[in-house]
Amino acid sequence: MLRQVKPKTARAKRAIEKKAPKAIENPKKALFLRGTTCSQITQDALADLYAFRQVHGKRFTKKNPVHPFEDASSLTFFSEKNDCSLILFASSSKKRPHNITFARTFDYKMLDMLEFNLDAETYRSISQFKTQKIPVATRPLMVFAGTAFESPVPNAFTMAKSMLLDFFRGENVDKIDVEGLRYVVVVSTDEPTTDGTADPSDPASKPVLHLRVYLIRTKRSGQRLPRVELEEHGPRMDFRLGRVQEPEEAILKEAMRKAKTSEERTKKNISTDLMGDKIGRIHTGKLDLSELQTRKMKGLKRDRDPHLLDDDADMNVAMKGVDLDEEPKRKRKI
Repeated sequence: MLRQVKPKTARAKRAIEKKAPKAIENPKKALFLRGTTCSQITQDALADLYAFRQVHGKRFTKKNPVHPFEDASSLTFFSEKNDCSLILFASSSKKRPHNITFARTFDYKMLDMLEFNLDAETYRSISQFKTQKIPVATRPLMVFAGTAFESPVPNAFTMAKSMLLDFFRGENVDKIDVEGLRYVVVVSTDEPTTDGTADPSDPASKPVLHLRVYLIRTKRSGQRLPRVELEEHGPRMDFRLGRVQEPEEAILKEAMRKAKTSEERTKKNISTDLMGDKIGRIHTGKLDLSELQTRKMKGLKRDRDPHLLDDDADMNVAMKGVDLDEEPKRKRKI
């Protein structure tokens, strides 16, 4: 960890405030660096990926003696010093040739890592496609094709999908112009094999991940909507996923936590219908209908006429002393 220094100038104070946590974070920056041994194909692939992140990215050209899965302290140091939460580390060895490691950090601590083993035979760089180049800082469309990306259980392919979305996302915007959608990134994978003899730890036994970039061309169709065509732009990359470092549960929980904002929270059991009226639902216990207070109607009330009240009083006096339950006596016959 870098030691905390109290800012002495206004420029240093602004730089520290820029790194401070925010409710809406700044766009993620990506750091591109290479190891001590790195093939030319891997360097070209790293340069092609850097072309999509020139605005929010930094690239180191010197060799760095770093082994991410053995000791990631150097990557976290570079992450904090350059304020980059995405790291792409290129290396090449006899056991793992043409290897690109994607790593993500949270609070300048290592969150997760994933290896992408590049296929050198099928790789084609951007310079090999003679097409119009994509403008800088253009947001792409993302397409993920394959059942492996939709797995309910987290695995290497779901992590790869999350990392690629973070890499190509760019800035958070509320609106986007349709004319600005200039290219699409298609990531597809083969269907996983059901052969039980394959070694799951061997990268060659895993499905291949295909990454393709296409330009979107709109042409006249004679109708209201234009005809859309795709033209391959490059790069063309095929990967096999290698080693995986899962995120720690405590760090992942902290990274997924959302900041409390001043926005009004949705209240339970309160909704709005189509007419805009507010509808509330109240949950009560079991009601005792015997104690239910019914509505009093005027038609059921006794009349308050004083003459009728006097007649009722006289009748009550006349009936006093008469036992209604007593049976009438029969007259004796003479």
